Formats: sequence, structure tokens, C-alpha cells
Amino acid sequence: LVPMGAAILAMGLVFGGMAQFVAGLLEYANGNTFGMTAFMAYGAFWISLVVLLLLPHWGLAPASSPALLGSYLWMWGAFTAIMAVGTLAAARAHQTVFFSLLLLFALLGCAEVFASPMLNVIAGYEGLFCGLSAIYLAAAEIFAAQFGRTILPIGLPRPVALQGNDLVVHMS
Repeated sequence: LVPMGAAILAMGLVFGGMAQFVAGLLEYANGNTFGMTAFMAYGAFWISLVVLLLLPHWGLAPASSPALLGSYLWMWGAFTAIMAVGTLAAARAHQTVFFSLLLLFALLGCAEVFASPMLNVIAGYEGLFCGLSAIYLAAAEIFAAQFGRTILPIGLPRPVALQGNDLVVHMS
């Protein structure tokens, strides 16, 4: 929706890239494999995207073809599909973020491969939805931790029903 420029590249490199990668390291320390994988992978995505866009401007490599850039985005979509399935055991807000991100990667890849400015515009609006849903989830988690109770609902998943003869016993 806006032209590529220094503000977008800087946000991608610093906030999207390095900050998410550090968040992934913190999730590793917390034993959260999903969070670690998500933050580190998408941090690496942003860093690699900025480098991919800047290398030609620095004269270090030729620009990628639209088909190659679209394929790159589709591969990230494939990774995101795996992560999205992983959110089926999480809150609905997580599912919204990851399934909308999956759609975003599909749209961006198609826009590149098929040279469709209209798909880029649609992807831009869908990306806003994805980003705002991620901001909402972050705010909900921050507020819940800060206030010790739910402030913004995130659609907690239903508890898994006991299967067959399984019995869970909690001993105190």
C-alpha cells in the first residue's frame, strides 16, 4: 500500500528481524518450542527479505526474478501452513494470526509470479488485517500478564476431551 523505502526496510530489519529473533531466543529459554520456532523463523524471514531486496542495490547480486521472489514467498507460505496447523491447539487469536499470514504469503507470491498489481493491493489490506490481529494478540498477552487476568479475549481453545479409557489423575 506504500512504496518500499528506508522506513519499511528498517522496520523489517530491526523490528521484524532482529527483535523477533531475540524473542525466539527468549522463548527457547522458556521452553516454548512453538514460540521459539515462530519468532526465530520469521525474524530470519525479515532479515533475509531485506538482504534480498538490498543486495542488488549494493551491486552485490542481480535482482531476483518475479518468479523466484514469488516462489520464495510461497515457500514461506508452506512453512506458515505448518505453523498454522500448530495453532489449532492454541487460542483463536493465534489461529487468526497464522492463517491470515498463510493467506498473505499466498497472495504476495501470486502477485509476484503473475505480475498482478491488484493482488499486491489485496495483499496489502490482508497484511494490515494480519498485522493488526498480531498486535491485538500481543496486547492481550501483555495485559493478561500485567493485570493477572484476561482484559482482551483471545478465544481460548476448548479443553481436549478424555479419549477412551484415559484417566488423568492429579496427586497433591
